[in-house]
Amino acid sequence: MMYTLSTLRRREVLTVPHNYKLENKWEDSPAQVARREARNKVRALALKRGTVHKGDQKELDHVGFHRTGSLDNVPTKVVSIHANRIRQPPRHRGKQ
Repeated sequence: MMYTLSTLRRREVLTVPHNYKLENKWEDSPAQVARREARNKVRALALKRGTVHKGDQKELDHVGFHRTGSLDNVPTKVVSIHANRIRQPPRHRGKQ
């Protein structure tokens, strides 16, 4: 297969190596643990209410721009996984 320059650039951007030690450190931080617990709690309440179902390929979108801080009392809406992920800000795209 012949690679063009633009194809190689796209591959470079997509293959940024992970720093798993740093990622695990962030995931285990008290702030991130609290946010994960809050997301799981809201999902469990939505399951109980019947607005989402296990395996339905839906996520709960916390309406608004909540990148930091508490997720308590933040309104949510049910959206597809694609719709929720595409509106997220870009992360770690590497040097361009």
